[in-house]
Amino acid sequence: MANIAAFFDIDGTIYREGLITEVFKKMVTHEIIAPERWTDDVKPAYMAWDRRTGDYDDYLSRMVEIFKEATKGISSEHIELIARKVIEQKGERVYQFTRGEIERHKKEGHRIIAISGSPDALVRNMAEKYQFDDWRGTVYETDEKGIYTGGIIPMWDSKSKKQAILGFEKEYDLNLSECWSYGDTNGDLTMFELTGHPTAVNPTRELLANIRADAELMKRIRVIVERKDVIYHIDPNTVTL
Repeated sequence: MANIAAFFDIDGTIYREGLITEVFKKMVTHEIIAPERWTDDVKPAYMAWDRRTGDYDDYLSRMVEIFKEATKGISSEHIELIARKVIEQKGERVYQFTRGEIERHKKEGHRIIAISGSPDALVRNMAEKYQFDDWRGTVYETDEKGIYTGGIIPMWDSKSKKQAILGFEKEYDLNLSECWSYGDTNGDLTMFELTGHPTAVNPTRELLANIRADAELMKRIRVIVERKDVIYHIDPNTVTL
């Protein structure tokens, strides 16, 4: 069934938090990022999100901006080393549900493709660990010597993920109506709209609201919530937003 693929977001969908958070912490340890950038600039947004009083996208955007600033002018080999260490140490912190779905799709002969907003070095290492067939992440651009320039090509928003899926459709001659997709935030909405079998995993309020506003998508969507060692299949109509 080479013309069927399963598209997986990583952060919050496979991995239980955000991979870029783990890289950020190691960059502080390696003295690439000053500790106060975490305590003063990022931690307040993280704590607000963790207490469910703030927005995850605000927390993410602060980290991305500091990551971009910190990597400009340094070798991509340094970040590649950190990325490998993060996956070696943290790569098993995944949801039971999506781990099982990855294995199921492999057994059924489907292509397994990661599309994630995390830095491409992280996404590649995570994809290799779980033997994905292909992947796309946020590209942090380098010059001919492999030095980061400060430019980025994002892969965390709906528009970018739509373009990625349409590219894979052409490259692998996919039948998107038979394909699967897994995500947790509004950036994954176009993946759901394009594929025949979408699954929202621990979705955000914004994503659920947009799913419920789309009558066609509501006919196809699965909503999964995993807490501790229990997996819940949820009717999105029953959720209070």
